Parts: sequence; C-alpha cells; structure tokens
Amino acid sequence: MDIAYIPSPSTGVIHLGPIPLRGYAFCIIIGVFVAVWLGNRRWIARGGKPGTVADIAVWAVPFGLVGGRLYHVITDYQLYFGEGRNWVDAFKIWEGGLGIWGAIALGAVGAWIGCRLRGIPLPAWADALAPGIALAQACGRWGNWFNQELYGRATDLPWAVEISAGPNRDAGTYHPTFLYESLWCIGVAVLVIWADRRFKLGHGRAFALYVAAYCVGRGWIEYMRVDEAHHVLGLRLNVWTSIVVFVAAVVYFVLSAKLRPGRETVVEPDAPGKKAADGADPAAKDAKDAADTKGAQDVKDVKDTKGAKPEGKAAAGAALAEPAAAGSVLTKDEPAKKDLGTAQPAGDTTPEPGTR
Repeated sequence: MDIAYIPSPSTGVIHLGPIPLRGYAFCIIIGVFVAVWLGNRRWIARGGKPGTVADIAVWAVPFGLVGGRLYHVITDYQLYFGEGRNWVDAFKIWEGGLGIWGAIALGAVGAWIGCRLRGIPLPAWADALAPGIALAQACGRWGNWFNQELYGRATDLPWAVEISAGPNRDAGTYHPTFLYESLWCIGVAVLVIWADRRFKLGHGRAFALYVAAYCVGRGWIEYMRVDEAHHVLGLRLNVWTSIVVFVAAVVYFVLSAKLRPGRETVVEPDAPGKKAADGADPAAKDAKDAADTKGAQDVKDVKDTKGAKPEGKAAAGAALAEPAAAGSVLTKDEPAKKDLGTAQPAGDTTPEPGTR
C-alpha cells in the first residue's frame, strides 16, 4: 500500500476561454524571468549597466528555444519521423521536448550576437548569467511534471510521483527524476554563487563551473530514466553527452585560470560603475580632479598672500608710525620708541603722564 506519493496534475493545460494556458510553457517563462532577474543583479554588481542582460536575452532566449528543440528532435527523431508519426508534432514545443545541450549551444550563439552589438565580452556576460540559467532549469523541469514525462524507474518511495495511464506509459509510481534534477540545479546555482564570491571567477569560469556541476548531476539522473532513448555502448546518449561536455568544461576552466587569471575589470563600456584605467570609478575620478584643481587654486592664493605679506607689514607699520609721529614730539635727547603699540591715537596731541 502506498503511504505517500507526489500526485500529477490531471491535465497540463487550463483553458481561459479560447486561450490555452499550458503548465509546461509557464514553467519555461518563469525560468526565463528568474534567470534574467538574477543575471541583471549580478551584471550590475560586476560593473555593467541595468537592462543589458535583458537586451541580450532577447537574442539568447529564442536561439536557445530553437536549439533545444532541434537537439530533442534530432536525438529522438523516431518520435516524429516514422510509421504512424506526424512530423508536424516536431513543432509542438508546448507538448514538451527541449534538450538543454542544444539550448545552451545555440543560445550561446544568440548571446554572442547580442554581446557583439553592445561591445561586451561574452564570457563575462555568461559568468553573470550562469546561476540564473541553473535556476531557470530548476523551474523548467516542473513542466515535465505537468506533462507526466521524463520519470524514472518504478518505486514505492514516499516521494514517488504518480503517473496515470496514457500513450506510451503505464500507471504507477516512479522516481520523480524531474524533481531530482530541479533540486540539483538549485544546488548548482548556490555552488556557482558561492564559488564566484569566494574565488572571484572571471573570463567564463563561473559558467564553466555551472556546466561541469550540472553534467555531474545530469549523468546519474539520466541513468535512472526509463523513457525511450538511443544507447551507445550500453549508455544513454545524454549520459555520453554529459561526460563529453563535463570534460570540455573542466579543461576550459583549468586553461582559462592559467592563461587569464583574475576577473575582468571592465565588463561594459561607459557603464556607471566601469573602472577607469587607473582603477578608479569615473565619478570618483572626476571628483578627485575637481578637488585637486580647487586645492591647487587654494595653494596659489596662499602663496600670493604670503608674497604680499612683507608689503602688508610695511603698510601696517606705516599706519602705526603715523599716529606716533603725529602725537609725539621727540627731542634729540629722548630715545626713539621701539614699541609701536604704545603710540597715541591720531588726533590726541597731549601726551599722557608717564608715557615714554
């Protein structure tokens, strides 16, 4: 007797009048928004402009969807091209079927075009978006739950997913591989964010870490699935793809760390937070230049004042000497007064008693 399991939706689509609202599409859309939101925050933190991630995503997302669908159709062509199959179904993306490998590959082409148009290095943009892509995959995998697809072997575990009878599937409880991969992708996103903060990854290494970590999880999760797939040397095609892509990501990570250590200092031209050549923020540099100019003017004024000081002293002495000359009558036997401060005020011609 099953004590607990994860129920599946009775349908993957809700009709709002004549408009069908499909759960699979909603999961993809939510994932895109999460990726762009997080990527934008990380891009700004690296010195980029707000909105740049979304502008480039306009290129990357359509390319990624086309690439993901192409990979799925090519690797599972028997589902669309064969006896009793309708090739038109290959265009029904809402029914499921996106290969992450094709989505990343062709999505990178779209991102490269967008980056080139804005003069931005693709590796830096990919680093900013890497954990967001992992979270997008975590959201997108729940679309498989709506479509009751991509589950694993039969099991009676409490977290098994209930699958109803349908085309090419038997009713029962199975390993929820969509859930395993969703949780794994969340872990990958956390790993990339932590490693990026701890080690200041740059030049595409944060993205390479995401790819390598995802491939590790995808390898063992793919091995659990029971849906139809091509096999090579006893392993599913996607397992081999995971191995090859994992090795490529690790090689890139190591070589990049040796050839281009550190992180980019400038990721986007004319960004508010872009560092100048001397490592200072342009706004701070302008403030510093203004302060230096004002300081130089102040120093000049002080020097001019000091230069006029002897002349000022002579004038002050003359001013003090005049009252003394006007108010004092010196005889030839009386010594001259050395302290000008004792001179009588102007207009007072009577010497005070005792004054010398």
